[in-house]
Amino acid sequence: MDQLIGAGKPGANAADLIKDATDDSFEQDVLLASRDTPVIVDFWAPWCGPCKQLGPTIEKVVKEAKGAVKLVKINIDENPHFASQLRVQSIPAVFAFKGGRPVDAFLGAVPESQIRTFVKKLGGAAGPSPIDQALEQANAALAANDLPTAQDIFSQVLEHEPGNAKATAGLAKIFVSLGQLDDAKALLDSLPPEAKRDPEIEAAQAALDLAHQAPKGVDVAPMLEKLAHNPKDHQTRLDLATALFAGGQQEAAIDQLLELYKLDRNWNEGAARAQLVKFFEALGNTNPLTVQGRRRLSSLMFA
Repeated sequence: MDQLIGAGKPGANAADLIKDATDDSFEQDVLLASRDTPVIVDFWAPWCGPCKQLGPTIEKVVKEAKGAVKLVKINIDENPHFASQLRVQSIPAVFAFKGGRPVDAFLGAVPESQIRTFVKKLGGAAGPSPIDQALEQANAALAANDLPTAQDIFSQVLEHEPGNAKATAGLAKIFVSLGQLDDAKALLDSLPPEAKRDPEIEAAQAALDLAHQAPKGVDVAPMLEKLAHNPKDHQTRLDLATALFAGGQQEAAIDQLLELYKLDRNWNEGAARAQLVKFFEALGNTNPLTVQGRRRLSSLMFA
């Protein structure tokens, strides 16, 4: 596993691929340099939060392109001239130069997949990194319920890349599955505020919150019996759904909440819908249960 994460083809030195430039060096570092190799220019500033999110991702993708593109970073607070010439009104603003002129651009902290597409269009196809390959293996192990293997890979990824959102979220979910809620909480609490807005981290936090609501191992038989005698016992149905979800019966849990929503969508300030949203967050946006559940909820909302 360590060999996989550490693997990589020899390429250009990172110092040659990524540099800080100024208005004085722009002609040499960007205009002239782009006649030989496409140059990506990242206009940023130290006070810009999205710039801090975007910067490391661009650097990662540029390094993986193995010299097919270069990256120049320009602090617009200290070097405003060319930012003004290019009519940069908000940052981060990223431009691609080829042959001494701009050929493409994007604004804002876009996803890594979009950056890869941007680089590929310039002629620098960046394939999956060793870290990405390791994460793919970990997620496959997690999907197969091979928790020890998934935990080992996620942990090794974090050794190589501390704070990696996907690895942190995956490891936190494993802790939740094992009932190690304190470990999951400590891991998620260790992240900086901006990292906690990552969808993967939000999903792990939702799973932890749900586990605190109904620890695994709760006996659902008495709840089912109560509902058999009184189908309009809304609190019991909500508790049953939460217990089922914590016990790994996510589809049955969603069914119970949809039934509760159908019976009384306004009960307890819309508790059924609110809990469904938590379930969907914990499962993730692309999970088939989330997609199907949202479709069914929409049908009930607009029926």
